[in-house]
Amino acid sequence: RLEEFLKKEVDLELSTLPDFQERVIDVSEVEQLMNSINTVPAPCAPVINPQAPNAATGTSLRVCWGLFSDDTVECYQLCYTPVSNERHSDEPAEHTLKVKETYCTITDLLPNTQYEFWVSALNASGISPPSERAVYVTAPSPPTIKNKKIRSCENAALVCWESRDINPVDSYTVEL
Repeated sequence: RLEEFLKKEVDLELSTLPDFQERVIDVSEVEQLMNSINTVPAPCAPVINPQAPNAATGTSLRVCWGLFSDDTVECYQLCYTPVSNERHSDEPAEHTLKVKETYCTITDLLPNTQYEFWVSALNASGISPPSERAVYVTAPSPPTIKNKKIRSCENAALVCWESRDINPVDSYTVEL
């Protein structure tokens, strides 16, 4: 019987069409959740270090900072401005540098001048809040010896010099 049944052609046409409900599934919440899993959060604010001894010359400063979290950082944005009551018209009020490391040596600065520094961390998600501000000072420029005022005798010498710095210098060291 089975063999005979399989030899027959069977008409599978349905007399009535099935009635399906069209459902629209909202997956936006799932997409947001999946995207948030793959997103790196914006970094926390870095911490700028105070000026280290011997980190300055008359025209340069070495500035260091740290990031005390496991944040992913692509680069840092270091900003600085001279601390002064009077502005030079040709000098911009604020300078910004992009830095890959957690330190930077800034050159072409004025001698015996205070500079205020702050830093932010950047990654694909955005920029961190800025660090606290730190004040660094460049070393004074060397004084000019007044050759015409030098006097000496058997047991003493008088040497006069003048400072080229606008800000007062704390002390001088005279070497013989």
